[in-house]
Amino acid sequence: MSYAIPFNKPYMAGRELAYIADSVSSGQISGDGPYTKRCHAYLEESLGVPKALLTTNCTHALEMAALLLDTQPGDEVIVPSFTFVSTVNAFVLRGAHPVFIDVRPDTLNLDETQLERLITPRTRAVLPVHYAGVGCAMDVISEIAAQHDLMIIEDNAHGLFGRYQGQYLGTFGALATQSFHETKNFTCGEGGALLINDPALVERAEIIREKGTNRSRFFRGMVDKYTWVDVGSSYLPSDVLAAYLWAQFEAKEEIQARRQRLWKRYHSELAGWAEMHGVRRPVVPPDCEQAYHMYYLLLPSLAARSALIAHLKANGILAVFHYLPLHLSEMGVKYGGQPGDCPVTEDVSDRLLRLPFYNSMTEDEQTRVIEALYAFEDW
Repeated sequence: MSYAIPFNKPYMAGRELAYIADSVSSGQISGDGPYTKRCHAYLEESLGVPKALLTTNCTHALEMAALLLDTQPGDEVIVPSFTFVSTVNAFVLRGAHPVFIDVRPDTLNLDETQLERLITPRTRAVLPVHYAGVGCAMDVISEIAAQHDLMIIEDNAHGLFGRYQGQYLGTFGALATQSFHETKNFTCGEGGALLINDPALVERAEIIREKGTNRSRFFRGMVDKYTWVDVGSSYLPSDVLAAYLWAQFEAKEEIQARRQRLWKRYHSELAGWAEMHGVRRPVVPPDCEQAYHMYYLLLPSLAARSALIAHLKANGILAVFHYLPLHLSEMGVKYGGQPGDCPVTEDVSDRLLRLPFYNSMTEDEQTRVIEALYAFEDW
């Protein structure tokens, strides 16, 4: 079914096709070509990270992080139950046991007050997810992780260019992952990146990304041939995708300004409506500069959400829910998940609704969404 106003719409900032044509004409469309190198440099310089490596998607960036952690069977990783399955799958693939932690009721981020009690001698890492591009309490999380010698791996799929206490998200942990899926602020359809904040991990990350070979050292003239030296896989995206992404990075200010306007308009014009009907809008703490990734609502009940989704569909508008609790999924139960383990996650999962939100959304389209919300009467 097509919608007059979809939940998401792919966006071209302007020079994507020209850069793709240039990439093709250059004769190098495989990984780590000129546009990939531009994207690497841009992320490194913009965020101040020692190394950024594009990947085929955020899932693969997380898999690289699990390999860099030297994850072994029986290791434990602490992960929010309210996240996408890739956050946990990357570590389960290496034999890790996920320990699910609940989220805060305000930001829907990992609840740092519950973190310490979940740490055991087998805990290797904690995986904060910056939900909706609003930063987790990284000062507290970092302090606890340091006390227990745990690696922090940030899932920053939503949060590129967001900040916590003035510091960019994705720069707190030893490693962080980014997504450039078509639903993200900056996209190449499918894509991701691994941000490496610990310089000691850079060389091995390059090896893992290059199928376990020291190919990067060969191209730098450091060895006269390259060979298999470690575990790894092929995580390089085509330079054609990097060409598309580079055009998006060039338009960073315009893209972020558009999303900020959309977010602030929703937030302002829905304030009275939300208060009247017991709907909660997103919470952004004062020490967070959000990335303007999404706009969501927390409805009073599952029934109200279902009715509102149906009402919006009848008006040609697609609004969608989000994550189901991982600890209650078929796989989560196999790892010991039970009802009541993460009560906030279980509650908000039933009530959260994401509104249409995309770079090219027009004022008229947003007006239609807002008017449709005000016209909803089936509470």
